[in-house]
Amino acid sequence: MTYEIRTPTPGAAGPAAAAGSSHGSGRGRLVAVSDLHVRYKENRDIVEGLRPESDDDWLLVAGDVGEFVSDIRWALSLLSSRFAKVVWVPGNHELWTPAQDPVQLRGVARYEHLVDICRELGVLTPEDPYPVWEGAGGPVVIAPLFLLYDYTFRQPGTTSKKEALARAEKNGVVCTDEHFLHPDPYPTREAWCRARVAATEARLAAVPEELPTVLINHWPVVREPTRPLWYPDFALWCGTEATADWPRRFRAATVVYGHLHIPRLMVLDGVPHQEVSLGYPREWQRRAAAPGRPVQILPMPATVGSGTTGSPA
Repeated sequence: MTYEIRTPTPGAAGPAAAAGSSHGSGRGRLVAVSDLHVRYKENRDIVEGLRPESDDDWLLVAGDVGEFVSDIRWALSLLSSRFAKVVWVPGNHELWTPAQDPVQLRGVARYEHLVDICRELGVLTPEDPYPVWEGAGGPVVIAPLFLLYDYTFRQPGTTSKKEALARAEKNGVVCTDEHFLHPDPYPTREAWCRARVAATEARLAAVPEELPTVLINHWPVVREPTRPLWYPDFALWCGTEATADWPRRFRAATVVYGHLHIPRLMVLDGVPHQEVSLGYPREWQRRAAAPGRPVQILPMPATVGSGTTGSPA
């Protein structure tokens, strides 16, 4: 089976390249990881040790590989040399423009530059045709998304972005994005988000109805995963209400995301939502599980059932 979507989305680095025969062979697994943050030596060492269990494994990388372009290139080059296929979506850290990074591109131009690097490495991005995984658990359309956020994950009692940001600042919560994630040429991050949502929605609507999807986005596409945040105001920088119905509407077999640094499985309206982040050393060093081990997405582990919420994976 061959399935491709060739409609580019806003900020694309030219016409979307064909995915060709990028299909699972039936022998491998679809696995995922996010928030590798390779500026930390401990995390870089973990990435150096990441290897597939078979030559047919695909790896989904759900953003926040790093902040410096050289680090992102290093990690994706290494991973793409080991896994049969790597699919990447940007996180907020990739979109930062740190003063120390020799690459001082901002906003869409920075994203386009990263897409160009991925194409050079053979890594699929949100700007490329959606491939079909035909391995165990397939066929499913693998849909890498880049959606950003629009400050609609507000706390009760706040009715506007301005009010919500003021509350967050009063509570000592200000995301670093406010300083380093520039939306150029869009006037605001939420304007960029709206453009991404509109174009991505059109692409997903074009997926044949007989095919389920795996939705991969750095930020959660529904609000529920943000409920356990230690600092609830941080939810402002975690997604958009505009995608709340996408898992059901676009027949998601599962949703993969990161950003929250709360690795776990939730089942919402019958759809598994899997947070697959490594996180910072101070976070993963407290966990009992081996750090950085990719989460199996397909074939679906037997522990994934139905219900409202699931236990930590």
